[in-house]
Amino acid sequence: MLNIGIIGAGRIGKVHAESITYHVKEAGVLAIADPFMNAETEKWAKDLGIKKVSKDYRSILQDPEIQAVLICSSTNTHADIAIEAIKAGKHVFCEKPISQDLAKIKEVMEALKGTGLKFQVGFNRRFDHNFEAVREAVKTGKIGDVHVVKITSRDPDAPSLDYVKVSGGIFLDMTIHDFDMTRYLSGSDVEEVYVNGACLVNPAIAECGDIDTAIITMKLANGALAVIDNSRKAAYGYDQRAEVFGSKGQVAVTNDAPSTAVISTENGVTGEKPLYFFLERYMASFSKEVSLFAQAVINNTPVPVDINDGLQPVLIAKAAAKSMKEGRPVKLSEIEF
Repeated sequence: MLNIGIIGAGRIGKVHAESITYHVKEAGVLAIADPFMNAETEKWAKDLGIKKVSKDYRSILQDPEIQAVLICSSTNTHADIAIEAIKAGKHVFCEKPISQDLAKIKEVMEALKGTGLKFQVGFNRRFDHNFEAVREAVKTGKIGDVHVVKITSRDPDAPSLDYVKVSGGIFLDMTIHDFDMTRYLSGSDVEEVYVNGACLVNPAIAECGDIDTAIITMKLANGALAVIDNSRKAAYGYDQRAEVFGSKGQVAVTNDAPSTAVISTENGVTGEKPLYFFLERYMASFSKEVSLFAQAVINNTPVPVDINDGLQPVLIAKAAAKSMKEGRPVKLSEIEF
């Protein structure tokens, strides 16, 4: 069994700790660290069976019993902690993004070279059962050559303004998942991005220098076209749909709901709203991504989402921000790395 230390005991750190404890047979959480560790969080950790609790993440890096770390701390700390972990000889699972700073990502890549250590990035949507089915249909050639990829991604409600101010913007915070899904579903890299964006949900988001609604079109290296539509608020819940259209047909998935029940009466036909947010929709995917990470470490096989997969969505996000600012298509080759 792989002994894991989790750095960061916020929302995503707790999600991983619980999913590993209850659903990942290949790994166990030996330690968790967070500078804001309090009595309540410490009790939660102890109740999960986590033996070592600390306010200092370096206690995890220095622990010889721990082979791998999950970096679930705030985004601005990801890259520096990753480099420290690599130098300490630990395998790394890092939540997205590795960094909002491309120079920092390059530093992590340089630190990783020649170490033989595993480094996986937490793009969990790849492991959602719906999107895995789309990828399988594309990969096995069932829809032929890919012509068009369509992704709809809309949150149930806008984040707080305090969060918007530090998120890095919608492209690095929200759409980054969709940029990764574009690459994953199509099996191709992105070469060019063009954005139309607006602030239609909350005008105060514009005052923070961001947008809350976007249509993003992309040209892919395999010749296909892709489009993403984003909104910070869908009144009916978490809207997560995708379609890939090709020369032999198309594959599409719709939202998960609490049930597939449809009620038909003289007043109309109704069904259930989508599952409310990412914890409800994607919970199983968190378990699967860490299970595969653990297997890669134990069996010395490639991780399913490597450091280049972590880099590419950040490059696309930077190109999208440039496109939004300059009102023109932007090639990824224009983004310095």
